[in-house]
Amino acid sequence: MHILSPSILSADFACLGAQIARADQAGAQYIHIDVMDGFFVPSISFGMPVIQSIRKVTEKVFDVHLMVEQPERYIDEFVRCGADIITIHAEACTHLDRTLDYIRSKGVKAGLALCPSTPLSVLEYLWNKLDMVLLMTVNPGFGGQKYIPEMTEKVAALRKMMEERGLDIDLEVDGGINDDTIRSVLEAGANVLVAGSAVFKNSIEENVEKYLKIMQEYE
Repeated sequence: MHILSPSILSADFACLGAQIARADQAGAQYIHIDVMDGFFVPSISFGMPVIQSIRKVTEKVFDVHLMVEQPERYIDEFVRCGADIITIHAEACTHLDRTLDYIRSKGVKAGLALCPSTPLSVLEYLWNKLDMVLLMTVNPGFGGQKYIPEMTEKVAALRKMMEERGLDIDLEVDGGINDDTIRSVLEAGANVLVAGSAVFKNSIEENVEKYLKIMQEYE
């Protein structure tokens, strides 16, 4: 199943709830929430109070991407705020096995994110802990960056690894997904697509409908 996960990092915060509702009503299946701490990445975005407040706006899946150091410190709080999927970074968490297990023990799905330069080999002993792998297709920390072309090969390599192992795990891509890059990542094997400015710039409804239509071609 192909899933669109609009990133609210690119939304207009002055009317965030309304913009999320528009993406929801247009058919987006997930809402992607980038949490940045100013340490793992330079930027600071938003935390628990914002997530808790927007949880009232939509029942769509909250796809929470923690770009924070030692994410294990915050799992309980993000679950309480309404996260449905919690994705942590391999580069920011010392005890990945334990933390992924803990996320699942709280009744939510566990994802692992890899920065562009992080090798896929980090996944080798974690497959049975994962519901999703998120490949960053830009360097994390800022919205609106250009897609790194070499990441298409990495997406394809990850999809091949999953298929060879017979794994039913989502493959999410995040960064620079737009009209020019969407088909490349879909053809490479991604099935969950994060899109920020490509969704929230101009007509949210038209953008969501356009990308969903393209994604349906790869079902």
